Amino acid sequence: MIEIPAGSFVMGGVEQDKFVTEIELPLHYVEVRESFLMSETPVTRSLWLEVMGSLPAGNIPYLDDAAPVVCVSFHDALAFCRELGAGYRLPTEAEWEYACRSGSSTIFPGCSNISTGDANYLYDEFGFQVGKGTPCRVRSYGRNAFGLSDMIGNVCEWVMDLWHPGFATAPADTTAWIVGGKKGCRVVRGGGWDHLPRVLRASWRDWAPENARWDNLGLRVVKDF
Repeated sequence: MIEIPAGSFVMGGVEQDKFVTEIELPLHYVEVRESFLMSETPVTRSLWLEVMGSLPAGNIPYLDDAAPVVCVSFHDALAFCRELGAGYRLPTEAEWEYACRSGSSTIFPGCSNISTGDANYLYDEFGFQVGKGTPCRVRSYGRNAFGLSDMIGNVCEWVMDLWHPGFATAPADTTAWIVGGKKGCRVVRGGGWDHLPRVLRASWRDWAPENARWDNLGLRVVKDF
């Protein structure tokens, strides 16, 4: 687990990003009042097996045990947190973006462009296949300024917040956004192994039904002090 310090940041799509849409706006100031712990990587297959005893149905059978676990529903993710013990939970959307940006305000964490040497994704912006075409071992790429690996690419990650199609009424702190959202649908972040670079932007956000079990969707956990 990596300690993520308290601080503040501006959340949402940055002005120089040509792929920003209304669901990433408006930019808004968020205060992270308390430091917290976040897992350095997405939860791996080996850790999931250790805690839960068996992999979720649909996991790709030939993957290395150091690859992220996938096909995890939102409720599976909550059950995993409960098995880990008191204080473990999914991050809120604001916590996730704060940790991803790690002090930067650029399109991607710490930079304006990425290549296949920076993250695991499949297609370039012209639609040509350039990536591995499968989830890969965690820590295969560099860490961000907070020391976190795989915040973008490899697998998308569940967060606690219900889906809201924009930030017009978003909280100004890291409170999970669970009022007035799309019932039964949670925010996912980070982009996956089968995506284009635009989906790996720090502000990219989408939703998934809580019962979704997709081969590009996993989780990362946090723990309060």
